[in-house]
Amino acid sequence: MPLTNKPVFPANRHDLYEQHGYSAAIQSGDLLFVSGQVGSREDGSPEPDFRKQVTLAFNNLKAVLAAADCTIDDIVDVTTFHTDPEHQFETIMDVKSTVFDQAPYPNWTAIGVNWLAGFDFEIKVIARIPAKV
Repeated sequence: MPLTNKPVFPANRHDLYEQHGYSAAIQSGDLLFVSGQVGSREDGSPEPDFRKQVTLAFNNLKAVLAAADCTIDDIVDVTTFHTDPEHQFETIMDVKSTVFDQAPYPNWTAIGVNWLAGFDFEIKVIARIPAKV
């Protein structure tokens, strides 16, 4: 039986999904592929304070996960994008340690980039959707 891909959106979806024409996540079988989440406010604009932007990106990620009945604990793989990794890394690690606060930790790849559409941090993940009992 072929897998069906199902789009997933958080309850309070922000304007970026409509502005740029993409889904917050796609469920395929028991996997959830979450699009890059940024520290956007409700209107889709970037949060200017970097620490708050990273925190908001994680909060936006949690909202997408919740829409698929997942949590941070269901994440298998993380990719983050950074516009200035050398100067941002300490702040990112500080925020990350409050989200992923105990082992086992997911895989993580960090990539330095020169443009994120006005943002300075983006996180995309793959999660396994828990079986419903």
